[in-house]
Amino acid sequence: MTKTIMLIHGAWLNSASWTGFRSRYEAQGYTVIAPDWPHDDRSPAELRDFPEKALARVGQMDLFNHYDRLIRALPEAPILIGHSLGGVVVQHLLDRGLGVAGVAIDPAPTPGVPLGPHAIVSALPVFLDLLSWRKAKTMSRAFFASRFAQTAPRDKVTELYDAYIVPTPGKVYWDGVTGASGRIKWTNPSRAPLLLIGGEVDLIADASMTRAIYRKQKKAPSRTALKIFEGRSHWTCLDAGWEAVADYALKWAEEHQIAR
Repeated sequence: MTKTIMLIHGAWLNSASWTGFRSRYEAQGYTVIAPDWPHDDRSPAELRDFPEKALARVGQMDLFNHYDRLIRALPEAPILIGHSLGGVVVQHLLDRGLGVAGVAIDPAPTPGVPLGPHAIVSALPVFLDLLSWRKAKTMSRAFFASRFAQTAPRDKVTELYDAYIVPTPGKVYWDGVTGASGRIKWTNPSRAPLLLIGGEVDLIADASMTRAIYRKQKKAPSRTALKIFEGRSHWTCLDAGWEAVADYALKWAEEHQIAR
């Protein structure tokens, strides 16, 4: 059984978003690695105030290759847990034969799966800027409060935005809809077991879209499972009760991991 976990963050966040999960898993004896995306390795405040120009050029394939290199350098194959676009990264890494088990939490749009209505609306601020494919974008505070973290306490949204939100490259959005990130082989016989977790009231990655990804992924011979958490939004890894999501993800991965 592996004792290594890799946590992969999604768009608009960096590794600071995994503080709770990381501490909880380390307390259980795991070595936990939570790498930032390229050019995301500073505090959220610094990244918002002084984003690196190179961030705008980061695409999904860059992320897949970035995490691929990091995983292959580890002394043992890890459990892979990703949130949002990190959940897409997890699926592509599993498709490459990496990881002993994977968990995709609130997975972002995945090539080959139709966009959910909430995902379409939430992507409009990026896609309505036709030059966003070459820009690093910053989420508005209003969008954060109304769609990304609509279940967070209203008196805490400013504090939470300041603590966690970072710029993200528009290119990762365009890659997802143009297919530039490549397609997953749904019937891949070497794919490790995969758990898909969705949030009932997620306005960024619809629960219906998570179910659609599950229907695609279960074509593989390895175990595939689905869990939709009632009343949980896209902010699920930081919202009240995040511990239940963290514990469910790890317990499933522990029980179903394979040898590598």
